[in-house]
Amino acid sequence: MRVDELASCRRRLEEFAGEVFASLACADQRVKGWSYLRGLLLDGRRKSMRPMAGRPGGAISGRSSS
Repeated sequence: MRVDELASCRRRLEEFAGEVFASLACADQRVKGWSYLRGLLLDGRRKSMRPMAGRPGGAISGRSSS
């Protein structure tokens, strides 16, 4: 893929994520939702929050919301 194609895909994904996570009340929940979505789409065998947060670009803090 060319750089401009990747940028276009990213914009579309950000728009989609904005719509999907708009109903979440807290901004930090929306950030975590975006990080989780991005982690699902990136390479990596494990698709749980902790391993995805440790990957480059993972914006999830070490604290748990449970």
